[in-house]
Amino acid sequence: MQQQGKSSGSEMEVTWQDQQNINTFSRFNNRFHELEDEIKFAKEKCDNLEDAGNELILADEEMVRFQIGEVFAHVPKDEVETRIEEMKEATCKTLEKLEQEKQSLISQMAELKKVLYAKFKDSINLEED
Repeated sequence: MQQQGKSSGSEMEVTWQDQQNINTFSRFNNRFHELEDEIKFAKEKCDNLEDAGNELILADEEMVRFQIGEVFAHVPKDEVETRIEEMKEATCKTLEKLEQEKQSLISQMAELKKVLYAKFKDSINLEED
């Protein structure tokens, strides 16, 4: 299936491969925006866990309330410190993976931009406002 696009008054053929590149770029762009949201959420979660750990250091009680699911339970302070540290490590690892995926997408999108702009020049707009 071929589509026709216009470029400065002349007709330009959009090949199957061109359409695949455009579709791939679109999927990458959508994933990029999802990643930005996920990264923002993970950073906030890391900050919150850091704050919780700092507040726990200031607590002078041996048993503290800790949320497990939808309920709060009284848990020994040492156990809560360990759980918070584990949650923070897991969140930081997730954040690192998300950042790596984002960088990979950025480079893949840049390559596709080169290919598409080389063929379509001003007939295609891959930039965001």
